[in-house]
Amino acid sequence: MKIISWNINGIRAVLRKNFFDFLITQKADIVCLQEIKIDDQKREDLKINIPGYRNYWHGAKRPGYSGTAILIKEEVDIINISNGLALEQYDIEGRVQTLELKEYYLLNVYFPNANQELSRLGYKQSFNDALLKYILKLEKNKPVIITGDFNVAHNEIDLARPVENEGNAGFTPEERTWFSKLLSHGYLDSFRLINSDRVQYSWWSFRTAAKTRNIGWRIDYFVVSIKLQNQLKKAYILDQVQGSDHAPIGLEL
Repeated sequence: MKIISWNINGIRAVLRKNFFDFLITQKADIVCLQEIKIDDQKREDLKINIPGYRNYWHGAKRPGYSGTAILIKEEVDIINISNGLALEQYDIEGRVQTLELKEYYLLNVYFPNANQELSRLGYKQSFNDALLKYILKLEKNKPVIITGDFNVAHNEIDLARPVENEGNAGFTPEERTWFSKLLSHGYLDSFRLINSDRVQYSWWSFRTAAKTRNIGWRIDYFVVSIKLQNQLKKAYILDQVQGSDHAPIGLEL
């Protein structure tokens, strides 16, 4: 099983770039997308079709904002797919999708950004707490994989300038502590587990030509239940792929 996760920073923009070539090259069984930036009505108007994949969308109520989607190869057997946490304050932003497969659940999540002034840190904290409660409920039934843009660099190795960014959005004590709390419940950061002390990033600011200088952050993850540890084969970042300010990440089981 090969799973790709990618914050595409807008489905319409990425469709005009290399997206179909990317899918053909990668041959992923499942592709999880974040920040699709299209509501359900606009998507219907555009008649978006991605050949070879069944497409499941969870658009935000606000046009051009947030949202998630899961693309699943037609030959992959699934049990169920659902949108949201059954909590309106989060579900109106299209942030969570749950795919149930035979052996595990796969959650596609676009975590809130705390914002430069930390104006949404409280919202993100409450979202994180609600999500963790949901994850632990699912885990009682079968293992869980959580993927997506977490909007947090967990440790200093996960961003190029940790000292300068201490306390900034994406590197606050609150966000980092929650990530540690998630792992403490029996979950693994798959990339760090497999790649140990490798320095590699998944997001670069557009504003400062950061990609050219590799001044980045690793904020996109596959967090995997420890029950699946023996099935982990590869975890990687496709940092040469263009089309977004984020790089796609991959997991192979």
